[in-house]
Formats: sequence, C-alpha cells, structure tokens
Amino acid sequence: MPYGGSELADISQALGEAAYQAYERALLARVLAEPVPRHLAIIMDGNRRFAAEMGMNSLSGHEIGRDKLEEILNWCLETGIKVLTVYAFSTENLKRSPEEVAALMRLFAENFRRAGDDERTHRHRIRVRAIGQMSLLPPDVQDSIRYAEEKTEGYDSYFFNVAVAYGGREEILMAIREIAREARDGKVRPEDIDEGLVSAHLYTSDLPDPDLILRTSGEERISNFLLWQLAYSELYFADVFWPGLRKVDFLRAIRSYQKRKRRFGK
Repeated sequence: MPYGGSELADISQALGEAAYQAYERALLARVLAEPVPRHLAIIMDGNRRFAAEMGMNSLSGHEIGRDKLEEILNWCLETGIKVLTVYAFSTENLKRSPEEVAALMRLFAENFRRAGDDERTHRHRIRVRAIGQMSLLPPDVQDSIRYAEEKTEGYDSYFFNVAVAYGGREEILMAIREIAREARDGKVRPEDIDEGLVSAHLYTSDLPDPDLILRTSGEERISNFLLWQLAYSELYFADVFWPGLRKVDFLRAIRSYQKRKRRFGK
C-alpha cells in the first residue's frame, strides 16, 4: 500500500531523529572515553538574534537562553566537567535599553534564587557564585545572589559561576588596585608581584583557569571575558545562536578540545 505525502514526511522525520540520537550517543561515548576539560567557560551569545529569526521579542530569546543554560548544566554533570563559568551580562550590557536591562534583572533575580533551591544543586553539591561588580546590580538581584551563594557555600564537588555585571579589564584593574594598596601598606614588596599574586586577587582566585572557552553565535572574539585567565585556554567558536545550541554541538566542542595538544607556550 503506497504511503501518502504526509506519511512519508513522518517516516523521514522519524528516521532523521533516530539517526541524530544514534550519532549523539556515539559522540557522547567518545567524549566520556577521554579526559574532559576541568573548567569550561562559555560566552552565551545570540539570544536576541535567535529571537528575531524566530519572530519573537528579545525577552523571549533571553528566556529560552536561560532554559538552554539549564540543559548545559546537565550536560556538564553528565560529562564530568567540574567547573562551569558563563558570561551572562557584561558591564557594557548596562547600556542597552532600560526595558531590556530591567527584564534581564528580573530573570537574574529569579534564576539565582531558583539555583539556591534547585534539588540538583544540593544533590550534586554545586557551589553557585556570581562574579562581577555586584554593586552595579539592583538590590533584589544582589539579595538573590547572596541567597544562592549562602545556600551552597559549603559545596565543593562542582562549581557554577555566573559572570554578571562583569568586565575582564575591570577585574584586572581591581586586582591591581588591591595589590597597590597592599604595597602602600607595606604588605607586599614590588619584587613579590608575580602571576600568582595577581591571580590570587581575581574573582576566580580559588579555581583553575579555563581549559576551554566556548562561544556561540559564530562571532570569533572574547568580548572582555576572563582576559587574564584565558591566556592558555583552548578556544572553540560554534556557528549557532546560544538558544539553538544542541547537545551534539556541545559534545563537538569537547571532542575538539580532546583532540588538541596543549603546550602552554612551550
């Protein structure tokens, strides 16, 4: 009995989905067979352009991007990545329209509080932290950040860092100012100032530097993110907007990292 056009389309779609799932499982198996990055940092780019392509408003794009981050956290747990740092909101983003900034702040307030209550956070002992200039954020966002940080401050199995109101140059300047004050007070000699001392004054002082930086949207730049810490990080640029990132895209980034020979300048 011949199939109709719609039936053929359904069969073709089912076969395509089955092939995709098989490829995803095979790729995951290869990733799990080799060492994964300890610290993955992500520049989550493309929410607004994704929304525009889908005929949505910007806020919808940010909301879908928020849901994608939930998936990414699960993928990191599945693959054994211990530290995840995401670039959520830069100091430059404060120059966006007041309406968009206010909507993003509402999302941050909701999401940090949700992270503090998330069963997954406590089951896996994930320490949640924000890095950036907290003083630039509204009081309710600061309160939500404190809530998540206090509820997870004793955890050390996984680390989830959200860069918000963050700028890489400002982070380095902050470290320089602190070291200058210590030198003025006689606590540090000029000859004591080295890479280790500078690193100890950064937001990420107790974490390893990122092994892999993943940026979505097809843009190939760092955009003032972790400028000191990424000196020897591997870079991977995915030509897909952040909300559209698939698990196979994530796994391909990890596989690309696994295939590289890291020399650290040697």
